[in-house]
Amino acid sequence: ELQHKVEETELLKMELQMLETERVRLSLVEEKLMDVLQLLQQLRDLNISKRALGKILLSTLESCRDPQPGKAHLFEVLDTLHHELTACELLESQPLEKAQSCQSLSNPLLISC
Repeated sequence: ELQHKVEETELLKMELQMLETERVRLSLVEEKLMDVLQLLQQLRDLNISKRALGKILLSTLESCRDPQPGKAHLFEVLDTLHHELTACELLESQPLEKAQSCQSLSNPLLISC
């Protein structure tokens, strides 16, 4: 009986550790997604053309076509998209006060089409 309880406790500890690992992973994905959405919001405010935005997206998807082993594909795509968006010339030429006001949006997830 006692041995069974010990084994059950060990299994529960392992499950808890797996859940914590998954929570951390999801938290990182959420942070990266929020960063990408903020960059998209800033580009929209700067009136980026749909063509330029499409090129950024296609470039991202092309570079992530073959997933790297050991790296979550979703995070890889978000990370690459974030890098492509931050390299956008419009954002680089954006005045500092405009960038700061864009970062203090009340709801950065709200992107109207």
